[in-house]
Amino acid sequence: MQDKEFFKTLFEAAVAAADPQRTIAAHLPERPKGRTIVIGAGKGSAQMASAFEKAWDGPLEGLVVTRYGFGVPCERIEIIEASHPVPDAAGLVASKRLLETVSGLTGDDLVVALISGGGSALLPSPPEGMTLDDEIAVNRALLASGAPISAMNAVRKHLSTIKGGRLAAAAYPARVFSLIVSDIPGDNPAFVASGPTVADAITREDALRIVERYNLALPAAALKHLQSAAADAPKPSDAVFAAHEHRVIASAAVSLDASAAAARSLGVEAVVLSDAIEGEAREVAHVHAALAKQVLAKNQPFAKPVVLLSGGETTVTVRGKGKGGRNSEFLLSLALDIDGCDGISAFAADTDGIDGSEDNAGAFADSGSIARLLAKGLDASAYLNGNDAWSAFHAIGDLFVPGPTGTNVNDLRAILIR
Repeated sequence: MQDKEFFKTLFEAAVAAADPQRTIAAHLPERPKGRTIVIGAGKGSAQMASAFEKAWDGPLEGLVVTRYGFGVPCERIEIIEASHPVPDAAGLVASKRLLETVSGLTGDDLVVALISGGGSALLPSPPEGMTLDDEIAVNRALLASGAPISAMNAVRKHLSTIKGGRLAAAAYPARVFSLIVSDIPGDNPAFVASGPTVADAITREDALRIVERYNLALPAAALKHLQSAAADAPKPSDAVFAAHEHRVIASAAVSLDASAAAARSLGVEAVVLSDAIEGEAREVAHVHAALAKQVLAKNQPFAKPVVLLSGGETTVTVRGKGKGGRNSEFLLSLALDIDGCDGISAFAADTDGIDGSEDNAGAFADSGSIARLLAKGLDASAYLNGNDAWSAFHAIGDLFVPGPTGTNVNDLRAILIR
């Protein structure tokens, strides 16, 4: 089997392990005496809604919001599409409608929340004194900052009327049962999509420290709001959350194990390095490359052939104006490090099918990637310095473009050493 086909097989195994059609049926709540209202947000929420409809034995209604192009047909749950990773007016309308959908319920009613990664951008809902443009500016500043996703979402949930548990609080006195597909290193449910239905202990003071640490240039209205008590988010101990439940039904750890099993079935030993790697993408690549080169040269600490797997979410501090995402940036940095090291090939992709803002999930790289760029008169280092990894891999035909997958359990990185 060619290396690209090998990597595609591992990716497909990871995605299948997180497929809502396989996971939701095992995590259904008890039917309520009253109504069942389904809400949701995220890049996998439409697939989750479809799966829930098929598994639920009873009446239901509701709506979820997902990214443009990620919608799937549902019979009883309305699907709204909005912009990701930068919010837009459609997301603003979706947030308002979700809050309206859970208003006026009773203690006999059940709200089922289908939450997956990407919900933060899909649910813009600025507080009084802020506008959608302000929230867009906040989002752009966070995306370019190099801050880990947990830090970004800590800021987002304090600049919102729907995140940080506020959507669940709006459903009171109805019971809220959240089914969560985690794209967060460590799988803290309160950080997935900035926790619209799960409160946590993070405070606005914590958010302000993050703003200072990453030197975030926030709009004046956003900074003013963070400095006021109005930004305080609900706490897990609040009475409105007493009857609520949440379950993480898919995660990077489960998907990495599935990829490892797929590799072993093809006769290649697999080692899962971690399911929660964070850090600057190009720096994380240096560590992966160093380990791969040691395995290649010394057959240590793992024997060849072996594939090194990792998950989590790296970050990119944007300094250039190129195209790309964290997976393609990771790979271009790694390609520079393994240049000429015959026997090493690599793959990195976002399990939702989209890496950054372009149409690819990630890319492929090997010991000859840099030479193929040079043969075209292209400078890989210049592309990396300009945050333009997409253009580099596009030039040599090594982008990976599977399309939307319907789930989102973060990134899959695989390095094969033969």
